[in-house]
Amino acid sequence: MAKVALVLIDGFEETEALTTVDILRRGSVEVTTVSLTGEEVVHGKHGVDVHADALFDEVEKGSFDMLAIPGGTTDYTEHEGLLDWVRRYDKEGKKLAAICAAPAVFGKAGILKGRKAVCYPGMESWLTGAVIGQDIVETDGNITTSKGPATAMFFALRLLEILRGEKTAKDVEKAFLVPLIRG
Repeated sequence: MAKVALVLIDGFEETEALTTVDILRRGSVEVTTVSLTGEEVVHGKHGVDVHADALFDEVEKGSFDMLAIPGGTTDYTEHEGLLDWVRRYDKEGKKLAAICAAPAVFGKAGILKGRKAVCYPGMESWLTGAVIGQDIVETDGNITTSKGPATAMFFALRLLEILRGEKTAKDVEKAFLVPLIRG
């Protein structure tokens, strides 16, 4: 079973975090929510508190197939342990994903040079070295980025496709009624 670490810090965007966890788990991906705050309860940007599955210092960083970062704040960029984790995964070719403000972590980690990436509109200066993409979700090699809350479902479905294949992603998409939106 594919395993994903989804990190949380106070001020995270709830829609992006919870939609991603939900869709990945529907697709039989093991998701571990990881608190970067040192506390089990992490406070969302809009008052939704989440009880994380694990604390940053407790998880075996190499045991995941993907590291995912929901947006809501650029405070993620100040967590040196997270930046090191991102650099290590990129060096190893492991999958990395971030949405909204969170692709700023990849910019600060210095892993976007020449790679296509997107973020919340107006924050592109944080994507140091990136080629700014046009789609709502962009995948370039091992890195997937997305624009923001309204794109969270499509971001999560892309991650599911990467981890479990097109058939699984299409099955979850159909059960989630996405074809009603896409037409």
